Amino acid sequence: MEQRLTDPSRSTPAAGRVPSQRTGAGAGTGAGAGAEERAGGRTARTDRSRRTREAILFAARLHFAADGYQRATIRAIAATASIDPSMVMRHFGSKERLFDAALDVDLGLPDFTGTPLELLPRALLIGFLAPWEEDTHEGSLRLLLRSAATNERAAECLRRILHEQFTHSLTGVLGAERAAAGSGLLAAQLLGVAFARYLLRLRPICELPVGALADLVAPSIRTVLTATG
Repeated sequence: MEQRLTDPSRSTPAAGRVPSQRTGAGAGTGAGAGAEERAGGRTARTDRSRRTREAILFAARLHFAADGYQRATIRAIAATASIDPSMVMRHFGSKERLFDAALDVDLGLPDFTGTPLELLPRALLIGFLAPWEEDTHEGSLRLLLRSAATNERAAECLRRILHEQFTHSLTGVLGAERAAAGSGLLAAQLLGVAFARYLLRLRPICELPVGALADLVAPSIRTVLTATG
């Protein structure tokens, strides 16, 4: 915007009016306070939106796990999350997209680069089970495992996640080709352990400390690693 400059010698304030001169530290106080208020308002809205999204996902995982994809409804999910159904659609757009978001899983596998091969089987099992130990409710991991048995969309999602994340986690220690070749066999073993421990609650697998379970399963994982070498 063009700024008009006025020569003070050619203009004087109207009678009885004193020109406003805001100078010094106090000049920007009002503008600064307004900016801080606006920033604070945006932060509060972002926090509310994040909490709402998390509540929806939590409720969705409960319903998808208990009722399956077909029978779970947006209305029931919204009721569990204590929000209006329109908010579910606002955040996710459709039931299909909500299901995809509920299945979005980070297995939490560490990067095993530098791990000695003789220690890798035990470290792999402990690293794989760590997020399952924290997933005490029907979270993404248990939902994904349950849904993959009956829903092809969930099965494809699980196949992709396992291949991508196992390969990425093991490439540094096994090499890209060997990690990709072995990811399916390793995932099959570890998923079997997870299914028996967290869904079937099969004894003694469900009762053993993770470290003790790792000691028992490590030899079979070592066999797979040797076979893919």
